[in-house]
Amino acid sequence: MAAQILKSEQHLVAEKPYYEPVGCEVALFQAAYNNQLPVLLKGPTGCGKTRFMEHMAWRLQRPLITVSCPTT
Repeated sequence: MAAQILKSEQHLVAEKPYYEPVGCEVALFQAAYNNQLPVLLKGPTGCGKTRFMEHMAWRLQRPLITVSCPTT
């Protein structure tokens, strides 16, 4: 199986996704990003992890690739 080369410009979030901050998560994520610190998002299905990452990818103009990892 050959490796696939991904082009980052194909994975940019084009339109601003709807996201309503609940607390200071945007500022915390921005600070972690600015300091090159990793972030782990954890929570139940449907709590907004993917939506938050879509918003931050759009905000920071960074590519976003999502991977589903079911635990069944």
